[in-house]
Amino acid sequence: MKEEILQKSLKLFLKHGIREMSNQKLVEWLGISTKTVYKYFKNKEELLEQVLHLYHKQQYEMLENLSAEQNAACLFFDVWHMAIKTEYKINKDFYEELYHYYPELEKKVEKAIGKKFVQFFLSIIREGVEQGSFREDILPEVALRSILVLHRAAVRGELFKSFRLPVNDLLLNTTALCIRGLCTEEGITALDEHIRTINPAGEVFTAK
Repeated sequence: MKEEILQKSLKLFLKHGIREMSNQKLVEWLGISTKTVYKYFKNKEELLEQVLHLYHKQQYEMLENLSAEQNAACLFFDVWHMAIKTEYKINKDFYEELYHYYPELEKKVEKAIGKKFVQFFLSIIREGVEQGSFREDILPEVALRSILVLHRAAVRGELFKSFRLPVNDLLLNTTALCIRGLCTEEGITALDEHIRTINPAGEVFTAK
């Protein structure tokens, strides 16, 4: 029952935001009693914390399922293509409310899970440098931080909202350009070919 509550709550939070989902609405939409919720979670904040851990666990499992056999630049593109497609569907109120109303919780969860994600991303960048797809003069940690900032601005804030871009166009005009800037000529050739043919979800689209 606890896992079912978490799975359903995750969908509700991502779709409607956090504040919209009052305790009363949660139990109504979950189809259970308040008593059942409090049997597993002492309050809404504890439920939200465990929901966040579930969300990040699911995202990490998706990353692990990406093909590690391909060129590192192409794999890195696939990582962020998956991320932007996933987050583009999420109600932006979710991130805004998490930041404004639950800042300490956000920091707590980030501290618990962030290192694992960072190490995963850095391993791809370093592999790309070793195989000649990424330039040797880049600083992996700085490059990754730049991409993280750009990605979050593109999908979680209002900066790019006015352009009303389809998700693939948003990716190709933001994060993908940053990734391309990390590449050697060999990496650019592989990445451009990858983008021209097929993305990780199997949808064909052309880079502009």
